[in-house]
Amino acid sequence: MVSAIAAKSATATIPIVFANGSDPIQYGLVASLNRPGGNVTGITFINSQLGPKRIQLLRLLNPKTAVIAVLVNPKNPNAADAKTFEAAGRSIGVEIVILNASTEAELKEAFDRAVEQRADALLVHVDALFNDNGEFQIVALAAQHRLPTMMASPSFPARGGLISYGADVRDLNRQAGVYIGRVLRGEKPADLPVVQPTNFALRINLKTAKALGLSIPESFLLLGDEVIE
Repeated sequence: MVSAIAAKSATATIPIVFANGSDPIQYGLVASLNRPGGNVTGITFINSQLGPKRIQLLRLLNPKTAVIAVLVNPKNPNAADAKTFEAAGRSIGVEIVILNASTEAELKEAFDRAVEQRADALLVHVDALFNDNGEFQIVALAAQHRLPTMMASPSFPARGGLISYGADVRDLNRQAGVYIGRVLRGEKPADLPVVQPTNFALRINLKTAKALGLSIPESFLLLGDEVIE
């Protein structure tokens, strides 16, 4: 999102195709999803809008959950989604604790604070810092602190994380490539509707759950699109 906003600020004429998880209308990238207008269009993973759903899933994962920590990067515009997380928590009687991290060192400190706040689970909001190497670090910290953790990234459970929920990122990135091709052939971003996901997947790593001493309800496992054993 940060790079897309910077690109739009730099030019009003060069075509821009974005692929990110925040609301492109909220951050001024497009006028509307169906008719973007201007020189920008792209793909949204709607990660910000999925925040309340992820909070609900963490509660379903463990009905005794009373406190959920949410990790955000305060330098990312989507940190403003904290209000949405807090409202989602209140609606189901769960306390939401917002933790900030904008460096790898702060990431470790955030897990320490989650434990101090007696968090029953941790939700990692979407940010580049938490991807790739950051994701492996989160897997290790979650295991070290025995803290059930969720990310949007579909690779998280495969790498040893507990659970992920989100859109089919691979398919959406492919569609971003299609849009780039259409723009290069002369189509205008203003005429290309922003693509929204239609497929979402819940992935669960049972081996990690057992290591955490977490007994996952059968009803929750039935919701899973992929269960890693």
